[in-house]
Formats: sequence, C-alpha cells, structure tokens
Amino acid sequence: MTTRIETRFAELKREGRAAFVTFVMCGDPDIETSLAIVKALPAAGADVIELGMPFTDPMADGPSIQAAGLRALKAGATLKKTLDVVRRFREGNDKTPIILMGYYNPIYIHGVDKFLSDAKTAGVDGLILVDMPPEEDAELCIPALKAGLNFIRLATPTTDDKRLPAVLANTSGFVYYVSVTGITGSAAADSAKVTQAVTRIKRHTQLPVCVGFGIRTPDTARTIAAHADGVVVGTAVVDVIRNSLDANNAATPRTVPAVAEIVASIAEGVRGGRQAAE
Repeated sequence: MTTRIETRFAELKREGRAAFVTFVMCGDPDIETSLAIVKALPAAGADVIELGMPFTDPMADGPSIQAAGLRALKAGATLKKTLDVVRRFREGNDKTPIILMGYYNPIYIHGVDKFLSDAKTAGVDGLILVDMPPEEDAELCIPALKAGLNFIRLATPTTDDKRLPAVLANTSGFVYYVSVTGITGSAAADSAKVTQAVTRIKRHTQLPVCVGFGIRTPDTARTIAAHADGVVVGTAVVDVIRNSLDANNAATPRTVPAVAEIVASIAEGVRGGRQAAE
C-alpha cells in the first residue's frame, strides 16, 4: 500500500520541484495553538509536516527545539495528546503527510504495538527516531514498516559508503540527510558539501533525499532545493513561534500568522530551487 509520503513525493517529482518539509513541536506553546499551527502549514506551503514528540532529554536538538519541547511539556503535552492532534488535523486534511519525529523512550513507555496501532489510526504516515540505529531495527523499524508506516532514517556527514547500506536497508519514504555535524540549529548548511553528499547517497538508493539542519532562510532553501528532493526547516519556524509569545510563553494573536508568514516565505525559496538549477 502506498503511503501519503510516497504519494506526495511522486506528485512533486512529476511537478519537477522539491518538497518543503516543516518541523514544529507538538504542544508548543499549548495543544490548541499547536493544532492551529499544524492546520495552517499546508496552506502556507508545507508539503510534508514533521511533528515533534516532546521529550525530556532531546539529545540531538539544539537550544531552540529543546526549549520548544520544554514549553510543550510544561503545557501538558503527552504522546497521547500528540496523536490526538494528528487525529484532529486529519478531520480536515487527508492529503498532507505527517511524520512523528523524536525519541524512542515515549514510544517504549506507550508500548510499541499499541503505539503503532494508535499512530496508524490517528493518521500518522511515518516516523523519524533519532536514537534508533539500524542495529535496533527489530525493535521498532520493522514492526512500523509492517504496520504501513514509513521509517525514515538519518544520514549524516559522517555516514560513509561502508555505513550507508546499513542505514538505507529498511529506510522508506525518504532519506533525511543531516547537513551539519552536531545538533539542530547549530550551523548553516554548506550547499557545495550538501550537493556532493546528496549525489553520493543517490548512488545507493532510489528514495528521495531531503536535507535538514542549518536551513533558515528562503535563499538557503532555494540553493539546497536545486539539488535535493526536499528541504527540511525546523529551528527557524520554532524560533518564530517563540518570538511571538508573551512574557509567560503563552500564545498571542501573532503566533499562528507569524508561522504562516515564515513558512510561506521559505516555501517560495524551495519552489524556486529547481528553476535556479536550470
């Protein structure tokens, strides 16, 4: 069965453009505002949505996304509420793919089988778990694939040709190339190095390759989109949410419109990428 992720990338390939993948933390700054943000993303230009699962020890996340997770947890976000946000989003949107991104611990606590069933029922399409290496595929990756969810693996600048086949073995949907060594939001992507890396990964797989980490502006997005199948932006969006909040970290009337504005501006950059390459 084809997933929404696979369908979306096939559509974009026919259109000749890269995907714009946006990340937001579920529950930041509260569940209802978070749902409103997620609902606003497709109209603003997001092709795929990554929804962060708040966790107390997010080792791959930079300060901005860590802070977003803490705001969400403080506001009462849980994995169950995250799945409920997806379910409520699906009431009005059956097309836009949603990927849950985060860490294994909350899923382990929930119970793998129950989580996969609940996620599928809610309308989740894929998973990105940054702390689940290929050696642990039997734990979650293979059961997720059997449940009809894409399992998207991260490749990094240190993933050499010897390691890459293991990383790609059970990956589906797309490959997420981490463009910088380190945590999210820590450095800017080097477009020349990214282009080389995407080309190298494509020698090993037919899957789309999306690039994330270090992409904050429409210009950078345009440059990356000229050579990648997708561009992932998270920290820049999360920073806009933070800057729209009041002194108590509560949402203001600016919060949702501010997110829509930055997503629309970066989406324009992504959509200009292929034209720039021609």
